[in-house]
Amino acid sequence: MEKIFETVAKELKLKVNQVTNTMQLLDEGATVPFVSRYRKEVTGNLDEIEIGKILESVTYLRNLEKRKEEVIRLIEEQGKLTEELRKSIEDAEKLQEVEDIYFPYRKKRKTKADIAKERGLEPLADIMLKAKSVEELVEKAQGFLTEDIKTVDEALDGAMLIIAQNISETPTYRELIREIMLKYGILVTKESKKAKELDVKKVYGDYYDYSEPVTKMPPHRILAVNRGEKEDILSVNITLDEKTRARVENLILKDFLNKNLKDIYLKIVVDSLDRLILPSIEREVRNILTDKAELEAIAVFKDNLKNLLLQAPLKEKSILALDPGYRTGCKVAVIDKNGFYRENDVFFLVGEMHSPKQLAEAEKKIIDYVNKYKIDIIVMGNGTASRETESFVADVIKKNKLDVKYLIANEAGASIYSASKIAAEEFPDLDVTVRGAISIGRRVQDPLAELVKIDPKSIGVGMYQHDVNQGRLDESLDSVINYVVNSVGANLNTASWALLSHISGIKKNIAKNIVEYRKENGNFKNRKELMKVKGIGAKAYEQMAGFLVIPEGENVLDNTIIHPESYHIAKEILETVGFTVEKYGEDLTGAREQLKNFKAEKFTKENGYGEETVKDIYQALIRDRRDPRDSFEKPLLKSDILKIENLQIGMEIEGTVRNVVKFGAFVDIGLKNDALLHISEISNKFVDDPSKVLSVGQIIKVRIKDIDKERERVALTKKEK
Repeated sequence: MEKIFETVAKELKLKVNQVTNTMQLLDEGATVPFVSRYRKEVTGNLDEIEIGKILESVTYLRNLEKRKEEVIRLIEEQGKLTEELRKSIEDAEKLQEVEDIYFPYRKKRKTKADIAKERGLEPLADIMLKAKSVEELVEKAQGFLTEDIKTVDEALDGAMLIIAQNISETPTYRELIREIMLKYGILVTKESKKAKELDVKKVYGDYYDYSEPVTKMPPHRILAVNRGEKEDILSVNITLDEKTRARVENLILKDFLNKNLKDIYLKIVVDSLDRLILPSIEREVRNILTDKAELEAIAVFKDNLKNLLLQAPLKEKSILALDPGYRTGCKVAVIDKNGFYRENDVFFLVGEMHSPKQLAEAEKKIIDYVNKYKIDIIVMGNGTASRETESFVADVIKKNKLDVKYLIANEAGASIYSASKIAAEEFPDLDVTVRGAISIGRRVQDPLAELVKIDPKSIGVGMYQHDVNQGRLDESLDSVINYVVNSVGANLNTASWALLSHISGIKKNIAKNIVEYRKENGNFKNRKELMKVKGIGAKAYEQMAGFLVIPEGENVLDNTIIHPESYHIAKEILETVGFTVEKYGEDLTGAREQLKNFKAEKFTKENGYGEETVKDIYQALIRDRRDPRDSFEKPLLKSDILKIENLQIGMEIEGTVRNVVKFGAFVDIGLKNDALLHISEISNKFVDDPSKVLSVGQIIKVRIKDIDKERERVALTKKEK
């Protein structure tokens, strides 16, 4: 174990005790958010990202050691383990090296070479490697004729099959050829025989006759090709050009020191490559490319999701939420400034489909709701009929001079939420369509609290998410949600169980128990009360307490990030400036003025407390609890509509980034379809990764570069003129 920690410390450029101490805490059941926030002295002030990397690296090396032990045991059971073989396995630094060594010993279907060995031709294969001439080889082959092997040619063929298989199972060859294919391989795609019937719209038309070096293929193309192959529309291969292929052959041939049978050896090498090595290595390389592409696609998804969840909430705003529709009308929900549902309705407001009477009634209702509930923002989903709804709402606001703004919200996932168990629990008496409207409205008031109720794959910020390993994707996205939720914290008395389930130390069943306890006993008065909830023990309480706040609790410290285990330190800090905890709660302004005189360094030395812990407690006492989302841009509010007919090339406009991908970003500028800001148009300077300069939810100024009215597509640029 110590060796693993030393390796990880070296790899991550950390001290060994940082890795050792961090892993000890995690192995004991501590969570990454808890360790990064409340055990800074133990870890040497590592943040969540650094701790996550330690956990990932240690987990990989532990799995590597476990696999080594397993492979040694499996080879030993076959009676084929030598000390040299054991050492080569133990010295392997990567999982792939272990698998290469184990490759010849894996259970597989009986091959022609295995049958040749059973027929006693292995000694002939050895002779073939040493014979001085073809004549000598033929002569010696006659001694291997049996009832099963009737001719010399059969005997020689069997020996050649054995050598070809031995070549294919040699770890050094496999590793070398894998590296060559990854560096010089060319991925070739062709249309399949079924392409015409399966790909009527020619979605994969660009790949019907396509080739590209694997080193130049971006992740989205690899995943697109994989999908086309999976759908039986494309056939995909990785090939080597003639020069590289010849180089591979010569790399193997040079190890045949006996040059007397050069032509036979070449024939064996070609057979081994064509029949055994290259098809096997090609599968491995495809897996490596896919794995890399998946990691990059997931990384983009994670980054987009994090920025989406960290969007600034529009707090204490009364919302009129509209879920647009044509035939069945626009579903409406009123949400007060505290996020509570008040009323629902249906508006018929699409001019081409509804009567003048219905339109007039919809206009009157909007005015009435705005006045009755003092509506601040009208929020509309961006799905079907959204632009017709926006046009109607903008006209009503303008014509009646209403003191209200509107915005178009991304409604992705609202229908998933509305039919979910959590929606049924929250609003058992409401129709699914009304629940959808509530979700659209609430995700503006508090995006994080609402979006955690929805499967992140359904909220429209990823690409090719259905083409990547779903287990890995779920785990990665879950880690992002956990990071954001714990960074923001949660109100113990208002958070849904979906939000609570992402708090450090809280599993889904415990989250539900907390909500149930709240229903039966009323609001929590202090953090200690959590210990009365079914399933919460001392360890779980330790992990969760600091991330849950009670704004109106008995103890003012319960509304800070100060952990209950450190309340005594907070109390002592306050006492040094003449305040008690109770007095601090009554006179925050006065206490904070006095706290400016606090000498942290002196206090730390005199009391022997951790420097970072004291610093964090002091910061929590001297200022209000900071919401990290406050530093993000708030959504773009509007009062008038934009149509594609209004656009002109060169026009400057503001838009909201909806999705960031490797080739650019999709920006909502108020049209039916998001406009594309291609990577080449982001800046006058070279941009290799859009996510380095753009993020989901960001409001940016762009210019119209191109307009395709027929396909309703708009291209944007951020380049300076």
